[in-house]
Amino acid sequence: MIARRRLGTALAVTTFIAVVGGSGPLSAGVVAATRPETPKVEPPPLPVDPRTPQEALDGLGISGYPDRLSVEPGQSVKISVSTKSPAFKATMVRVVHGDADPRGPGIKEQVVASDVNKEYPGKYQTLPLGSYVSVPDDDSLRLDGSFTLTAWIAPTTVPGSKLNPIAYQRTPVGTGAVQGIVTKWSDAEQAGYGMVVDRDGGLGLRLTDRSGRVHAVSTGVKLKPWAPALRGVEPGGVVRPQHVNSSGWYFAAVSYDAKTGKVRLYQRPLSGHPNNSDAVVTKTIDARGLKNASGPLLVAAYQGGQKKPAGFYNGKIDAPRVFDRALDEKEIGALQRGGAARSAVADFDFSRKMDTDRAVDTSGNHLNGRVVNLPVRAVTGHNWKADEQNFTRAPEQYGAMYFHDDDLGDSAWEPGFTWRVPDDARSGIYAAKLEADGKIYHATFVVRPKKPTSKIALLIPTFSYLAYGLSGDFVSGLSQYSHHTDGSGVVYSSGLRPIVNLRPMATGRKGEGRPWQFEADTHITDWLESTGRQVDYITDHDLNKQGRKLLDGYDVVITGSHPEYTSETMLDSLQGWLNDGGRLMYLGGNGFYWVTPMDRTGTYTELRRHDGTEAWQGAPGEHYHNTTGEYGGLWRFRGRPPQQLVGVGFTAQGFGSRMGTGTYSRPLDRSPQSHDPKADWVFNGVKATGQIGDFESLQSPGGPMGEELDRAEYALGTADNTIVLASGTGFGDEYLFVKEENNTANLMEGGTVNWLVRGDVALTQYPHGGAVFSASSISWAGSLFYNKYDNDIATMTGNVLNAFASGKPLPGTD
Repeated sequence: MIARRRLGTALAVTTFIAVVGGSGPLSAGVVAATRPETPKVEPPPLPVDPRTPQEALDGLGISGYPDRLSVEPGQSVKISVSTKSPAFKATMVRVVHGDADPRGPGIKEQVVASDVNKEYPGKYQTLPLGSYVSVPDDDSLRLDGSFTLTAWIAPTTVPGSKLNPIAYQRTPVGTGAVQGIVTKWSDAEQAGYGMVVDRDGGLGLRLTDRSGRVHAVSTGVKLKPWAPALRGVEPGGVVRPQHVNSSGWYFAAVSYDAKTGKVRLYQRPLSGHPNNSDAVVTKTIDARGLKNASGPLLVAAYQGGQKKPAGFYNGKIDAPRVFDRALDEKEIGALQRGGAARSAVADFDFSRKMDTDRAVDTSGNHLNGRVVNLPVRAVTGHNWKADEQNFTRAPEQYGAMYFHDDDLGDSAWEPGFTWRVPDDARSGIYAAKLEADGKIYHATFVVRPKKPTSKIALLIPTFSYLAYGLSGDFVSGLSQYSHHTDGSGVVYSSGLRPIVNLRPMATGRKGEGRPWQFEADTHITDWLESTGRQVDYITDHDLNKQGRKLLDGYDVVITGSHPEYTSETMLDSLQGWLNDGGRLMYLGGNGFYWVTPMDRTGTYTELRRHDGTEAWQGAPGEHYHNTTGEYGGLWRFRGRPPQQLVGVGFTAQGFGSRMGTGTYSRPLDRSPQSHDPKADWVFNGVKATGQIGDFESLQSPGGPMGEELDRAEYALGTADNTIVLASGTGFGDEYLFVKEENNTANLMEGGTVNWLVRGDVALTQYPHGGAVFSASSISWAGSLFYNKYDNDIATMTGNVLNAFASGKPLPGTD
């Protein structure tokens, strides 16, 4: 988990004044101390993201993405490209080092000879943002005239309302934008029918009669927006949304009698609290019959002027239904009370097939729809009773989908070209280097071997790349740290989109920030290749798909700098492989932390954040993943803390403060236990006295222990034989203890007062010669290069790799 801003933390000082004696607040003869007036503290302003994801991509000049993140020799990868330039140049490269910091090796890439290395015509392609359900056109949906549309809705960005207090200012709140609910309406044809959230904020109806006249009717009463998140503030004023379940549901229905022209609209709040947005409107319009549109029926959108979905809805929709007649008040009332929709043309139950992209019609007409762009499923519906947290045990209470106007599952860009990976391609990180008008963008992926060519594998943390993967700026970038336009957190992350921080020159000094994830991991790849190591590159995607058999060909597996996001299959595979003698070098910090499944197609990961050090918090009742049905959150709350696997687990994070007091990363102090023959070999060639690693780093100034730290903790599963080799301590108060272990608000969170704010380098023995070396710090990899890889941190890391890959028992264990 990364903090959004680097801010120092000032410790508050509280003075307690004791008043002695008496039975009342102030007894006779006791002098009361005068309490100084507490200054009023205004909340910090909400962060405003000035650019949409599309605007951010456009600012790059060129962008693109591969159709897969891992590919074998002999297979092909399609590269999709977008640029406004008339032409672009493509060059296939093997990336060895991606951090442009001039203090380091700089950008190192090897051109791969290929007939695709040439110029191509440019094509501007945009992100098709917005989720919806699409139901193919069908005769039964081309109604003769009369109809009724119903649904339960909980809108979050109601036009004309005040700005949602947790939404960001690029939302359609207050803009008067119409949002589709259940529609078979086409702007291009100016035909059809639909139920919408109207531009005045009330429930609305659209229809075109047989004469071609368009009719619009609204309740004229603003719906009250449902607040999907509350503001949570971290030290320094960083705002973090916390999801809630509030009383935002409405029963919504519109009906039209084609014989009489009578229209009725029902806008009925579910909440028992006073609510002045209740409305039932009856109006007779000068219309007879209905002119149908030829396009699909849409839920959460309507067909726009280009015959593409538009008018995307923000919020939840539950039980959308279509009837081919005008229901009377009694029938409407029965539906509102939960009655069956016996005569419905279409009756969608979103609680079914929740691990797929299907929207199931239960009417018997088989008008099943396709769910597009990943609205959130397995979310509480209007009838959730709060007595069940697991949707698999009460699916009837989880009949809603949560739609967003900036959801994205597949960019669906046309490929610019296709590259067939040569049969003799060396395993590694590759990219299509795209150039236009002086701008450069790398569409990055991994070439894995068909079968092991080395006894050493580098496990590239592609699940974590997706979690942090931005298609824009931090707030709006569609990563699982980003927020939707209504303020809610992003649950899914797909690789079928341009990920701007999965490439060289994006996050490090060239990008005016810290090397993070991909760029930080290239500190490891360059060390391996510069020191002559033959290593196979594999990915989280590969391990999640193939399981344990992927690891069996390797004696040693090395992680990246921050393998934070992990699936059950990945954990099981690593645990079993270690138990059978595998050796793992965990060269990062805050690893194996979040439960992160992947969908059955291998397209996207899912995240249900709660009760951890996090960017947002999921709502009550919504902590189970729709892709697998498993409980989400931290692995420690599933009974599998990282300490059980690698001997250490997340304990603190901090990023230094350039203003005021504080520290960045820290050097190491060797422990007395490290002189045991079972551990002393790690320090061969390392200086005998003084702190270790007290030199300049490419990651964080100060030493190898920093940014996000792990510690050994026997109560959480650290093995009894684990040896803490060295520790980094002495952090400032901008380094904070993790939330999940901080049971109450207190003044013992910062590094100057909490001894648990530290990092422990550890060595753990497994059966049959297996072992884990844990660096326990994101900053570790950034310290490898100093003095061109001739330094104590590189020496320790090399000692471990040599011993782990030797095929022999580790020193001191024979």
